[in-house]
Amino acid sequence: MGMVEVSSWRELDDAIAGVDRRHGSGHAHSTLVFRGLAKSSYSHVSGLARLQGDYAVLEPHLIRNFRKYAHRQTPGPTVWDWLALGQHHGLPTRLLDWTFSPLVALHFATASWPADDGVLLAVDCAAAHRLLPEPLRVMLDREGALLFTTEMLAREAADLASFDALDDEPFLAFFEPPSLDERVVNQSSVLSVISCPEFQLEQWLDKHQDLWWAWSIPPEVKAEIRERLDQANITERVLLPGLDGLAAWLRRYYTPGLAGRAEDGGASMSGMETDRQQEGRMGG
Repeated sequence: MGMVEVSSWRELDDAIAGVDRRHGSGHAHSTLVFRGLAKSSYSHVSGLARLQGDYAVLEPHLIRNFRKYAHRQTPGPTVWDWLALGQHHGLPTRLLDWTFSPLVALHFATASWPADDGVLLAVDCAAAHRLLPEPLRVMLDREGALLFTTEMLAREAADLASFDALDDEPFLAFFEPPSLDERVVNQSSVLSVISCPEFQLEQWLDKHQDLWWAWSIPPEVKAEIRERLDQANITERVLLPGLDGLAAWLRRYYTPGLAGRAEDGGASMSGMETDRQQEGRMGG
């Protein structure tokens, strides 16, 4: 596949629609999930991997202690519920943020860094799931589902070690998080998990180049898309409900031009982060 540079909002919209038409699978809605990056230099590396060092060894300790100290929260009974809650609040996990909405992804690609190229990435999650180990494929077929729920994943893998042991080769699965708050709902959130903490999304993309599409958004097109999104009310105020989102929206709205730093635009699906934390997250 590779990256395709777009010259206008209309060209990008037509390109997304064209992918949907060519790869329709009979599902009730599109099987594409999206990530938006505010800078083309950002990468699709998990928050866990960004700890560097022997980060995979730290994963069970992070999850155990998060559950211990956040015990008053009740996201659901499974480890997948707790992983979703941790990701939602900035815990370093192997998960990545996605959305069913290209407009939501484009918000995070265009809300900051106006002088830099942004990126919109789309993956066909139905096609990715056809590569899953048999127990997971059978479960999706039996349920007639496009994505997993946390409960479905827990039936075959009560923990991450069990998930990783389902296949010798790393595989990618997508699941919908529980509706933890309005942010998850408004962003049409989806999470991905790879069956090896050391294996990153970009390695999976390299191995399966027929299952994804990416568009480079130059600065002038960023500005055009940003104007369209604001007109459609795809803003921090809607996607990050609460005072943080409201403040981010007002800060950007009253800043001449686009905000110049990642933290000025509400540039992560998981909320306000520093530039280093945001790198590789969605605008997800």
